Amino acid sequence: MGENIVTSRNWVRLFLSTLFVGGITTGIIGFIVRWDKFKPFFTDFNFIEIMSVLFWLLGVGFIFSLLSQAGFFAYLTIHRFGTGIFKSLWNAVQVILIIFVLFDLVYFRYTAFAKEGESIIPYLLLAILVLIPGLAIAFLKAKQTNMSAFIPALFFMIVVTTIEWVPVLRVNEESWLFLMLFPLIVCNAFQLLMLPKLNQRSIEERTGGKPHAGKQGKSAYKKPSNV
Repeated sequence: MGENIVTSRNWVRLFLSTLFVGGITTGIIGFIVRWDKFKPFFTDFNFIEIMSVLFWLLGVGFIFSLLSQAGFFAYLTIHRFGTGIFKSLWNAVQVILIIFVLFDLVYFRYTAFAKEGESIIPYLLLAILVLIPGLAIAFLKAKQTNMSAFIPALFFMIVVTTIEWVPVLRVNEESWLFLMLFPLIVCNAFQLLMLPKLNQRSIEERTGGKPHAGKQGKSAYKKPSNV
């Protein structure tokens, strides 16, 4: 896992940087998904309204970021217990849960919210919108550390992101679906990809210097965490 390697200073750094990422991402996405509502503020050069909306979106983004971080720390704990209980079967369990969540995003949401005669395609596209970034981030995570990190990273990016997304999934309001989804994906990806770097930085802080160059240094960077 590697989370125990990270110093408290670097955890605080991750917390603040993820908070910033969540706020900025939500600010940008908010103006995009609700452009029809906010466009008059820009055409009329209403600076006060633009800033008030921006600050509101930043606040909402901070909340999304906190949800993302809560999910991240929860998964670090769950992964540890899962590895201890299921051992080599833990990856298979995660794959089953990934499939179930993707199925749930399509079928159960369709049966709950679809109107008579409505196509299932929009619900399928929403699940794909979660799957594709999840695959991309999991691939980057595996490339950053090792291939054993692929399934845990994919699980986190799909299952945990969907759990964090539940409040607006239950409401099923389109603009809120996208307003919350993209910041969650960005924040979750940011934390996942930053963890090995923080592990490495924490090791260097504890040892009072950088690891030795060469094979030993490379393995010191690669080994922490398969999440």
